[in-house]
Amino acid sequence: MENKGQNFIEQIISKDISSGLDRGSLCFRFPPEPNGYLHIGHAKAIGLNFGLGIQYEAPVYLRFDDTNPAAEEQEFVDAIKNDISWLGYSWKKVTYSSDYFDQLYDWALYLISIEKAYVDSQTSEEIASQKGTPTTPGQNSPFRNRSIEENTSLFVKMKEGKVKEGEHVLRAKIDMSNANMLMRDPVIYRALNKAHHRTADKWNIYPMYDWAHGQCDYIEQISHSLCSLEFKPHRDLYEWFLDSLPSDSQKLKIRPKQREFARLNLSYTIMSKRKLSKLVENAIVSGWDDPRMPTISGLRRRGYTPASIRNFVEKVGIAKRENIIDVSLLEFCAREDLNKIAKRKMVVLNPLKLTIVNYPENKTEFLPSENNPEDASAGTREIPFSKHLYIEQEDFKETANRKFFRLSIDKEVRLKSAYIIKAIGCVKDNNGNVIEVLCEYDSKSKSGTGSPESLRKVKGTLHWVSSKESHKISVRMYDRLFMKESPGSNPEGDFMQDLNPNSLTTVEAFAEPSINESKAGERFQFQRKGYFIVDPDTSKGKPLFNKTVGLRDSWSKKS
Repeated sequence: MENKGQNFIEQIISKDISSGLDRGSLCFRFPPEPNGYLHIGHAKAIGLNFGLGIQYEAPVYLRFDDTNPAAEEQEFVDAIKNDISWLGYSWKKVTYSSDYFDQLYDWALYLISIEKAYVDSQTSEEIASQKGTPTTPGQNSPFRNRSIEENTSLFVKMKEGKVKEGEHVLRAKIDMSNANMLMRDPVIYRALNKAHHRTADKWNIYPMYDWAHGQCDYIEQISHSLCSLEFKPHRDLYEWFLDSLPSDSQKLKIRPKQREFARLNLSYTIMSKRKLSKLVENAIVSGWDDPRMPTISGLRRRGYTPASIRNFVEKVGIAKRENIIDVSLLEFCAREDLNKIAKRKMVVLNPLKLTIVNYPENKTEFLPSENNPEDASAGTREIPFSKHLYIEQEDFKETANRKFFRLSIDKEVRLKSAYIIKAIGCVKDNNGNVIEVLCEYDSKSKSGTGSPESLRKVKGTLHWVSSKESHKISVRMYDRLFMKESPGSNPEGDFMQDLNPNSLTTVEAFAEPSINESKAGERFQFQRKGYFIVDPDTSKGKPLFNKTVGLRDSWSKKS
């Protein structure tokens, strides 16, 4: 029985089970093409297929659709496996479309033998010109009525590499007047004299996606083949191919069912592998794992957690209609998870010297501070405090209105985990810029002592570091890669015009000394500034950090 709380895919599965499908026959697959790195859009399909596997205790295959050797590499296979594992999912078995090339070839010969396929010797341009339009029928190829013997001979020559690339293709013989233009004698094999990353030089022909897709599903006994909405018109062809298989192959128990769901579209983001590849090739980004990229490896390097991405996919849900999801939701999910797990550190990104004039010159004390107020088990750390500190430039104004709750002359603020201070003056350079703030502190106001002075309320609290004990670190400050919600929606249709020239800046910051012990992959909250992760390129003694996301959504205000 259908559950109203289920998404429509789950409802389809429940209906199939209630109609007699053996629950133990359920089987799903995630079939990426290894021609690039997975992106956040793929995370939705990953979450759906592997999530269904967990929900129904059913196997999920990771099948690589490796039918285009010109664009596929082992690097991408390895990256895809790594990304799925990092997200927290495991597969029953890794398979490849190339595992079934022999069977697909035999079935293609069978189609020829029953006059459901023929070799066409026209150019791709000629074939395209004969397709017709959605309102006018197409024209039959002049080679459509070749004999079974001639078609078989030519197809074998294609396989053996005895024809030139593009000289012949194998087409299914369906109906050139079909209302669904994909049914108008689609190409199912092309001659391609290129080595394959798994089969080497064995093949000189490669199957098209539509031919490989359904037949691989059938061989693997996939019960529900879940695709994004752009493949909905392909469903008729999927069914036609299954119907055309030889009778002895129809003995397999499960006939796969293709169903479609809306893919994930994210604002200020592109999801096209071709376009993402262009960013890499033109060195707009440093690689597929550049933290500005929407790839899973890029998000990982930027500091997103597997839980945040899984939670994002769950919040987006499974829908039947395309829509654009605001990237702010993804950022919210990152904050929500990182707030619970990230240890706090005090880091000053844009330093301004602060001197406490009534604090002893040679004194250093170590003040306890919580590692994570959301997690009592995280414990505390000690931070050195001294006469000379750094605060953020933006946290001081010589004169300010009543709405400015940070430091200004004759106003008090609390230094986080330390004392209440009051600014009494400042030092300026020859251009009138403030280079040092002079303050006095209330020695009885130390945080955590329980004294009346320590409990005194002031409106502002600032983070800080001791100038003497702090460590210099490099911080990459990332912003969105594109300035427009829909990159490429300009009159020229050029997504490159919408690049944000300020998507990356690097600053030298000052951090509390405990940060010097951090290792690549560790995530922290820089108090009052946001969430950051130690980059893999970090070097000993000078950590390199990437900004993951700010503490709150500032983009909508900036926009």
